[in-house]
Amino acid sequence: MTAIPEVLFVCVHNAGRSQMAAALLHHHAAGTVTVTSAGSAPADTINPAVREVMAEIGLDLSQEFPKRLTTDAVQAADVVITMGCGDACPIFPGKSYLDWDLADPAGKTIEEIRPIRDDIDARVRALLAELVPANA
Repeated sequence: MTAIPEVLFVCVHNAGRSQMAAALLHHHAAGTVTVTSAGSAPADTINPAVREVMAEIGLDLSQEFPKRLTTDAVQAADVVITMGCGDACPIFPGKSYLDWDLADPAGKTIEEIRPIRDDIDARVRALLAELVPANA
């Protein structure tokens, strides 16, 4: 792993789960981890309800947008976390791969998305404690 670990979050549309995970890890890591996110079939925009539930906890996604998953992004990452993207994510030796089984926020209400956000937050905090033990 590199001096500053790089984490890539991948979901299908890069409009919900992976965006929440990236924003939460970026926030909690405070520069100790490089964070990116991408989608195997990116949407045009981030889910507005996802933006709203993140704003509730002080994280602004207004400048974020869905990005296409590239081989270069996977190669650059130390840890690749998939969230329902199936076989779309290329596998490279020496990378750490995790699959987080999370509900897709697409089509859900804000009330239904909050528990997804909170689940992602708990997972991100645990991941950060493993990657950068001083932050634990």
